[in-house]
Amino acid sequence: MDLRASGPPSDSPAAEAWRRQAITWRNRLLLLLDHLPLPVALCDADGVIFLANPAMAAEWGMLSGQLVGRNALDFFHPRAGTRLRPISEAVRLRRRARYPVEVTWFASGGVERYGEMDIDPVSDTPDAPPALMLLLRVGGERVASPTVEGAERTRVSEVEARILALTAAGDTTARIAKAVGLTVDGINYHLTRLSRRWGVRGKTALVARAYALGVLDPAAWPPAPAGP
Repeated sequence: MDLRASGPPSDSPAAEAWRRQAITWRNRLLLLLDHLPLPVALCDADGVIFLANPAMAAEWGMLSGQLVGRNALDFFHPRAGTRLRPISEAVRLRRRARYPVEVTWFASGGVERYGEMDIDPVSDTPDAPPALMLLLRVGGERVASPTVEGAERTRVSEVEARILALTAAGDTTARIAKAVGLTVDGINYHLTRLSRRWGVRGKTALVARAYALGVLDPAAWPPAPAGP
């Protein structure tokens, strides 16, 4: 008898019922992650992301699927003095513990943010290779020094400039999202961040501010980002 075998044969009705139940719970988990405001991602032991929720992807104005296959260290930088070796050792020894790590990252628009990431080794069974669950708590943003504050306020990413131009043209949020390849939530995230950065309220004021700062070309129609 193979003592490693457990559960019914793979082709039995009971096994099929197990598979259906597993799919149901997986879909429930994905639905929960999609609506969770806390940025969450799952990655393998090497840090390669295989699942991320919209809140995590929104930090870079991306879709969740665009993070898949990327390494978490491509996005996050452990702060000075943070040691990752204990986490690697915990994964190797299959320990179940939470490891807080202070991190910084450059969010959409080039703004440096900081916070704390909880790293939890998780797995379906005690013998399964562990994965890592990343839970990000955003602390805040680095304040630019007075000498560069003006440049930081006017600097926008290429995506943000396109969003502003399409907003100035009167496109709906849904049409803008389709045009730039983001979700509606991603577009609203960018617009909210720009409004806070420039101290304005509403799309009309945001567009007016973009023209005043030279982000949009005043001589172009339909609206277009200003040249370099």
